[in-house]
Amino acid sequence: MIPLLKRIFRTGILTEPLAEGAGPGRETDRLQDEILRILGRALTIREVDAGSCNGCELEIHAVNNPYYNLEGHGIRFVASPRHADMLLVTGPVTKNMENALKVAYDCTPDPKLVVAVGDCGCTGGVFGESYASCGAVSNVIPVDLGIPGCPPTPEQLLRGILAAVKTRA
Repeated sequence: MIPLLKRIFRTGILTEPLAEGAGPGRETDRLQDEILRILGRALTIREVDAGSCNGCELEIHAVNNPYYNLEGHGIRFVASPRHADMLLVTGPVTKNMENALKVAYDCTPDPKLVVAVGDCGCTGGVFGESYASCGAVSNVIPVDLGIPGCPPTPEQLLRGILAAVKTRA
């Protein structure tokens, strides 16, 4: 253990500093300003996994980490669709999740936004429609916006969230 610690101290920090003006700070600041201008308050999001491979969830968690700091900009994820302004739905909707997604949609207060995330959420992806899958989210509930990608990057998710909020205005 001691030799490893000595090597770490000798080597130092290997990462480069973030370039001036780089990173998500400006994007999330702009996002928060737009959301406050349009909604007049913070945005609450309920994420629903309708049968995904969890690739999109990893990117959604990345958007919610301290680097992007969505909570610091007034965008928060909530545990209940009853408290949400937006449903963020990932994956092709499996037959087992079809009813649960409809219930979550019905429980979300109006006016509500629905965003389909990833290729599977937008089109059914490689799974398509089958005996076990309803396919795209739009086959089950109305969708306001789709964010394509397998999986979409955190920046694409931020842009998609902002575009969905703009559709409400």
